[in-house]
Amino acid sequence: MLQSNPMKAALKEGKVQIGVWLNLMRNPAILTLMKNAGMDYARIDMEHSSPSIETVADMAVLGRAIGLPVVVRPPEPNREWITRLLDCGVWGIHAPQIDNPDAARAVVEAARYRPLGTRGQAGFAPGTDFDRSGGTPAGRAHLNEQVHVTAMFESAEAFRYVDEIVGMEGIDAVTLGPSDLAQELNVAGTPDQAKVIDDHRMILIDAAKRYGKDVAMLVPTLEEAERWIAAGVKIIAYSSDVDILAKGMEEAAKRLKK
Repeated sequence: MLQSNPMKAALKEGKVQIGVWLNLMRNPAILTLMKNAGMDYARIDMEHSSPSIETVADMAVLGRAIGLPVVVRPPEPNREWITRLLDCGVWGIHAPQIDNPDAARAVVEAARYRPLGTRGQAGFAPGTDFDRSGGTPAGRAHLNEQVHVTAMFESAEAFRYVDEIVGMEGIDAVTLGPSDLAQELNVAGTPDQAKVIDDHRMILIDAAKRYGKDVAMLVPTLEEAERWIAAGVKIIAYSSDVDILAKGMEEAAKRLKK
């Protein structure tokens, strides 16, 4: 049976979705731990860390089986990566370096079947839950609805096209990381960095409200998460597996080595 993406269903109902970046973990069992801990999704980073396509595929299949969507940031937001990831069963694409409408449109075309895009037909595969109805017009329409695409704003140029990118059909959410733009605007490591980034994040939140889209946000603390949820953000990535593990170990070592 063709499954539905729990994350998209929850967002449609206005529910906040909480997940964690996975940069270090390779064992798919981490997904069952996250599910039982109350997390809503897992986001795997293939751009700045080293999981193989096989690892991602194993996690994607398990995620579909237990109802914990796997979202992936590919090394590049191109057809080659997007096609493979979706056919492996990944439910969401977190597309980096979306600097203009052409880049956004290329992601939509790779991620959606016709008429919205030109995604190729994989047929009997994890991405169709091994259900042959995935190859029918009704099946393709259903699968189109389940894919979740987030466009990452990572340059000042991207903000020249806010309305074109955020309003584009096939783009579900937008995001700006806590360090993106900092180097380009020459505020990295300065007292102004947080304010500059926050101002640009508010631009995205306002645009998302205009077009009925969602905003995703990476946050380092629970307090930051609460602040952005209050501002209208519905997709929160709370830190990462690396940061969570490191902070726990650092706290234990500091306390026990007094």
